Amino acid sequence: MNYYTIKDMETLSGIKAHTIRIWEKRYGLLEPQRSTTNIRYYSDNELRKLLNVSMLVKHGYKISKVSNYENGQIQKEVLKLNEKSLPSESMIDQLVVHMVNFDHKSFEDLLLQQIDQIGFEETFMENIFPLFEKVGIYWQIGTIFPAQEHFVSNIIRELLIKESSGINNHDSTSTVLFFLKEGEMHEISLLFYHYLALKSGYKTIYLGQNVPFEDLVKMDGVQQFDRIFTAFINGIDEKELEDYITEMYKAFKRKKIFVTGAQISMVKSKLPSNFKLITDTKAFKKYFGGGLLG
Repeated sequence: MNYYTIKDMETLSGIKAHTIRIWEKRYGLLEPQRSTTNIRYYSDNELRKLLNVSMLVKHGYKISKVSNYENGQIQKEVLKLNEKSLPSESMIDQLVVHMVNFDHKSFEDLLLQQIDQIGFEETFMENIFPLFEKVGIYWQIGTIFPAQEHFVSNIIRELLIKESSGINNHDSTSTVLFFLKEGEMHEISLLFYHYLALKSGYKTIYLGQNVPFEDLVKMDGVQQFDRIFTAFINGIDEKELEDYITEMYKAFKRKKIFVTGAQISMVKSKLPSNFKLITDTKAFKKYFGGGLLG
């Protein structure tokens, strides 16, 4: 079992610590335990309850009413919200609830519902990528533990692979090589843009995570490709990133190179002429229209 401080509860729920204390005192919503040094701490069950209650309150429910609900009634009301088309922020909050609960079915069902309503690409841009930004912040401050991030990442990864597996562009005249550099393990954005490339009609070579640079150079000698796509997600020293980009430019100056990820913003004004920055689907489609035509 995990335990959370009141600051953790505030960060995950979006409810101020002061308000949480009022809800405890006035409505008996939570029953925190205290450490030997008299510091409040909360269990997984209490975190789940607060996440669900905060979801209802944010959608107009009165805390005085919700605090009297049994847990089953709280969950029932949350499910009613799921049946509606929720705003992006509310969707992300609810996905966080399912992440904390390790509730695979509810997490996946909610994603598929959103995809049906607004489309696959829009769901990624409006919900999934912002979710990962929030998860990254939670992980950095120690509010969630790595297993929760891995849980979510694997669901999304499986979804992307499933969507991509049915697309066959072996006869395309233009090929894109997808890879992540050594030490880079976060491949969700790479898989997403790989899916978009396939959907746009490109033949692809997907190498995935942690690829040594010398292997890229060897690939150029045995396999034809005219475009390269990579992402920089992990924290990286600015000098190291600039050196890597320079190395790519020297090795592949005759190819078009596309980059994405939070770290690339450090050098975006210094990118070589054959590099293009991809920040969203609009930028991608600008450069990747008409793959079957080359």
